[in-house]
Parts: sequence; C-alpha cells; structure tokens
Amino acid sequence: MRRVLLLLTAAAAFAQETVPVVSKVIERKSRLPGEFLPYEAVELRARVTGFVDKVLVDRGSVVKKGDLLVELDAPEMKAQLAEARAKEKALESQRAELDAKRVAAESTYERIKTASATPGAVAQNEVILAGKAVDASRASIQALEGSIDAARQSTKALQDLEAYLKVTAPFDGVITERLVHPGALAGPSMGPLLRLEMNSRLRLVAAVPESDVGGIVKGARVPFTVPAYPGQRFSGVVARIPRSMDAKTRTMAVELDVDNRAGLLAPGIYPEVTWPVRNARKSLLVPPSAVVTTTERTFVIRANDGRAEWVDVRKGAGSADLVEVFGALKENDRVVRRGSDEIREGTVVR
Repeated sequence: MRRVLLLLTAAAAFAQETVPVVSKVIERKSRLPGEFLPYEAVELRARVTGFVDKVLVDRGSVVKKGDLLVELDAPEMKAQLAEARAKEKALESQRAELDAKRVAAESTYERIKTASATPGAVAQNEVILAGKAVDASRASIQALEGSIDAARQSTKALQDLEAYLKVTAPFDGVITERLVHPGALAGPSMGPLLRLEMNSRLRLVAAVPESDVGGIVKGARVPFTVPAYPGQRFSGVVARIPRSMDAKTRTMAVELDVDNRAGLLAPGIYPEVTWPVRNARKSLLVPPSAVVTTTERTFVIRANDGRAEWVDVRKGAGSADLVEVFGALKENDRVVRRGSDEIREGTVVR
C-alpha cells in the first residue's frame, strides 16, 4: 500500500508543470468615452439696441470671417450722428471765420508796426492795440480747436456705434442656430441673434482615468471610432493636458485636436477613444491559468525548493497570453502553470 501511495505522489508531482515569472514593460489599450466640442463657439449678440432689419444667414450657413450676418436699424442713432456731423461742420465754418479775422488782424498789425518806424506817424498805443487784437484772434481760434476736436470725437464715437448695427462673423464657421427674424428688437441685454461654431477643427475631450494619466504624451496621435461610421478609424493629436483631476470622477479631461475639414464629424458625437496606456515600470506577468481565485483569496503557486507555496497576488492588466500580477514575487520565480487549490502547500512540484 505504501508503494502505491509513493507512485501516486510521484505522478502528481510530474503533472505539475511550472513556468517562470516574466518581468517587462507592458503596453495596453484602454477604450475611453469621449465627446466632440467645436474648436471655437460663440453666441452673437447685438452690441447696440436696434430693430433687426435683415438676417442674411440661416441654420447650416457656412460663413467666412468678416461676412455680414445681421443688419440692425436704429433711427435715433442715425439722427444723433447727423446732428453731430452738422455741429462739427458748423464749428469748422466758425473756425474759418476766425481764421480770416486773424489774418486781417495780423495784416493790420504789420502795417501799423511798419508805419511806427517813422517818428510821429503812428501812436505807440495803436501798435499795442493791434498786437493785442492779433493775440485775441489766435486765442479764439485755439479755444475753438478744442470744441472742434470734441465734436470730431463725438462723431467718431457715433460712427463706431453705427458700425455695430452690422453683425459680422468673428471667425470661419457654421451657423448652428438662428434665433431672430426681421422686426425683432435686439440689444446687449437681450438674447443672442445667432450661434456660430468652428467645425472644421474639433476638440475631442477624453476622460482619462487616474490610473492611466501617467501615459499621456503631448503631441501623441490617438485613434478613435464613431458610431456613425462603423469600421472607419479616425485619429486626433493630444493638444491640451489640464494637469488637474475631477474630484468626483477621478478622471482628467484631456483635449485632442481633430482635423474635420472633410465635415464627417460634428460636435455632440460621442466617440470611443483607443487610449494607449504605458507603464514606466516593469510588470510581473504569469499565465492567466496560474492565478487561482477562491472565495477567500487570490494566489499563485510558487515552487519553493521543490515544494508548493501559495503567494497572494492581485491581478492587473492583461498582455497577450499573460496577465499582470502584484504580490511577493520576483522575476524568474517559478509558478505552477495550471494552478488549483487542490495543490496544497508543501506538495512536491517539479
């Protein structure tokens, strides 16, 4: 009977094949949800109060920077501008009159001064009075220059406001919402007129988990797919890394720039990003079959001096036909390829 038991034990030991623990840097792909946002977006509002006269675009209109989008009408502003221009012209006419008087006063002064060179021809008091008249005319012109400059500034300010009656596109893009029609009252404190988005270039925002942020590389090209085009792969470039985690989700909102000149993509689409995860350190890897999971523990069976030793581990990411494990193991330790809780500690293993 003892001979039979020894033979069975030897057969069991022969069946328990071992493999080495592998140490290497692993790279894996993580599928993350993302969201497309327009590269630039703005709600266009009226800078001055007026009535909508013309709306030259509609939803879906493609516009260029500087294109006229909406025209407003403000009769009171036009009246104020006409009044300011009339005042400016009146002051300029007044200045022309004063300038003519100055020239006459200067001419009179020069004649009197020349005549005073002859003794007894002109009284000295007349020379003084003529000089004072010249000074007075020059002072009047100088004072009027200030009024003319103020009138010009007032006219320019009204002209600038009048220019605001024309709403133009601040950048190239697409009108995604039209919110007014002719006849509506618009103003700075009222609602937007249009919504303009730049869609030829998009921002792809990916929520990268805390465990994967170490693999973020600015400038890296990352692939993604969208439900609208199954089987087709797109890519974006990592452009903006906020270096700040969301306290609620424990993720970092990383932005990728996506070239969308073909117009296939649109803001609001939810892509699936194939995010590359790179570890700076080496990982310990074993075959998945070597990891034993019971209701009480997860472990691998290490061959220690030819005897089975249970070593508690925690599973990580998979890599090809191996799985990452964390525990009291080191490179080249030998573990049973097909672990089982039936292999008790102390069992002879090869």
